[in-house]
Formats: sequence, structure tokens, C-alpha cells
Amino acid sequence: MGNFKMSPGWEKELEKAIRPAMKDIAFDYQKMFDYLSRRYKGRPVSEIKPVLKREWSRVGGSISDPELTDYATLISEGTRIQMRVK
Repeated sequence: MGNFKMSPGWEKELEKAIRPAMKDIAFDYQKMFDYLSRRYKGRPVSEIKPVLKREWSRVGGSISDPELTDYATLISEGTRIQMRVK
């Protein structure tokens, strides 16, 4: 195996390299949240949770039950969820 050297500033370079992918992921989640908010605003959390869980996994992630409840509550209340990449 060859030598591998971490140059100064490698964290910034890595962040720069993955930023476009992170923006794409955030965009996919934002589309999901916007759709669910339009469709399920005012509906019971118990109705939203299974739909949100299915859509979340379709986008490619997993979510804990407490997080699922929090997001479903926000959707039910009509609170807009915004995804941002720092």
C-alpha cells in the first residue's frame, strides 16, 4: 500500500467535495416535506407517521420514532419544515 498523507485543510476540501451531494439530498427531503405538508396539514399525527416513514425510507434514510412523531406533529400543525445545508 502507498503512503496516504492528510494535508492541512483536508476537512474543508472534503466538505467542498460533498456539498453538491448534500444539497441534492436536502432538496429531495425538502420536496418530500413540502408534499406531505400540503397533503396532510390538519390530519392526525397517527395518520401522518406511517406515510412519513415510508416516504423517508424511499428518499433513502431511516428515522427514529421520536423524530417521526416530531416531524409528523409539525406537518399536522402546518409548520413548514426547511432543510438547509450549512
